[in-house]
Amino acid sequence: MTPDPDKSRPDRPDPDKLARRARALYLDASRQLDPATAGRLRAARRQALDAARPAPAKLVPRLLLPAGAFAVLALATLMIWQPLRNMDHAPSRAVPAATTVDADSDLPPDADSADPQLYQNLDFYGWLAANDRVKVRR
Repeated sequence: MTPDPDKSRPDRPDPDKLARRARALYLDASRQLDPATAGRLRAARRQALDAARPAPAKLVPRLLLPAGAFAVLALATLMIWQPLRNMDHAPSRAVPAATTVDADSDLPPDADSADPQLYQNLDFYGWLAANDRVKVRR
């Protein structure tokens, strides 16, 4: 193991010893300060720390613009695309027959969802249902 060249030289002091000496001088000097000078130093320190910190008020407007634009786009999308409202106004003829009348059901179709033309010839549909059970022989 080779000796450290910085510690072996007599003209360079030990860094730990230098730090301890500087700390001791600082503590002695801070005890001998008058209150007015200490107050000015504290005020200058606070001012320097506040200047180094970014102001949160300057950051808020930069975030509000993209958030507002996103909200406007979302609102416009919801105003244009409303699938449930379009389904309510659809005419009854546009609805597929498979969804309005179940072929295996014995119940008549609901009056709100059925085509009004189905109710014009109820006697014919009754006759058709009665004759459908009898097989026609040819």
